[in-house]
Amino acid sequence: MEGIQLSVEKAGIGNGISVIKVGGYIDTTTSSELEHALSTLLKQGSYHIVIDLGNVDYVSSAGWGIFISEIKGIREKGGDLKLVRMIPEVYEVFELLEFHYILKAFDTLEDAIRDFERNMGTSTKPSSAKEVQLETSVDSRPDRIKNETTTTAVSIEDRIRQIVAKNPEAGTSQIAKILNTAEYGHVKIGWFGLRKILKNMGLSSKKNRYQLARRG
Repeated sequence: MEGIQLSVEKAGIGNGISVIKVGGYIDTTTSSELEHALSTLLKQGSYHIVIDLGNVDYVSSAGWGIFISEIKGIREKGGDLKLVRMIPEVYEVFELLEFHYILKAFDTLEDAIRDFERNMGTSTKPSSAKEVQLETSVDSRPDRIKNETTTTAVSIEDRIRQIVAKNPEAGTSQIAKILNTAEYGHVKIGWFGLRKILKNMGLSSKKNRYQLARRG
């Protein structure tokens, strides 16, 4: 895929959310097109913006700089800018640069729209953590998951430890697939959310996962 492809759509209640869908790569040669699209929306008074990066293979510092430079002004207007559908390679750079402390990122466009609609009319504050979407019945505590066949609450961390102990070679995507099996209660969680939990548990690297498995 060469260059950059851009399209703008409206979404949400009353079409109050602008979605910029981006494809290709964002670097010094293409970032000006994205910057122009974003500036056009801001001039039109559109301050609730989602950047869909699902088809973006690479984002350079120039691309990240566009989002970071605009976010303060957008929030001062009562809006926000959210990123969705980053591929793992792009998200790893996003996290490495610690932009997840500044910008909210979501697995899906629908998640970002729901977050906007919950906060519509109020100022959106930056979040230090991604939202983890768990599509099972959940307890009042977000880190506890109720097994549908038992009343015992089992934490997702315990389930992950069990999986890692049996499959230390499994990567993030494979662990997510195993969680979504009958043995583990069909827990559905996005790649981003699972990556954050693994990091908090000290299991984001295969080396650490093998160490856990060896401890038994």
